[in-house]
Amino acid sequence: MLHLENVCASYGKSQVLFGLNLTVETGSVTTLLGKNGMGKTTTVRTIFGLTDGISGSIRFDGKSLVGQKPYQVAKRGIALVPEGRQVFPSLSVIENLVACSRTKSGRSRSTKLREVFDLFPKLEERKHSYGSVLSGGEQQMLAIGRALMTEPRFLILDEATEGLAPAVRRESWRVFQVLKNQGLSILIIDKSLKPLCKLGDAHNIINKGRIVWEGSSAELADPNSRARALLNL
Repeated sequence: MLHLENVCASYGKSQVLFGLNLTVETGSVTTLLGKNGMGKTTTVRTIFGLTDGISGSIRFDGKSLVGQKPYQVAKRGIALVPEGRQVFPSLSVIENLVACSRTKSGRSRSTKLREVFDLFPKLEERKHSYGSVLSGGEQQMLAIGRALMTEPRFLILDEATEGLAPAVRRESWRVFQVLKNQGLSILIIDKSLKPLCKLGDAHNIINKGRIVWEGSSAELADPNSRARALLNL
């Protein structure tokens, strides 16, 4: 579904990605792992055209994304849950969700809201609360729900469970499994190896702007594997 080949990207004169190759198959969950500062978020930003000096091939469903504006990428069916959540603080939960709603399938807005609230019952309880007063876990639920309101075909989760309480992390992984079971294609960035190994179909490690390892959950779970050595775990 998504294929990056020999992708380079920069911030101004500082190059961050150096010939990166990454593939996400339709209906799969693919992970992108690596230490901080190695290019994980830059890879996501490059998919959306938010970096400089982009070269190489970025194709979604066989069509190029290079040169597309972020809104054009989103219209292709790609949704992002960004690092730091970035919910609208002065809007209520329901206003955050409705503001991002986009209908392609003919399903009503109320139907999509119901689906989000079924995934996250806590959001329905807090539907009239402003984004600024939500807990970190509630904001993450809202960020995911907001992305789902666009009816995506492909979901990118950047630092999916960072900073969340253990109970909220477990709930997040449960929801990701539900979305996978529904056939949604997912690219996920996270540091929690055990749930990633359970959820993911394919795994990639990025180092200094290049993919330096790719493999299966069994390989990633092996404490003596090259993958674990690259992650220094």
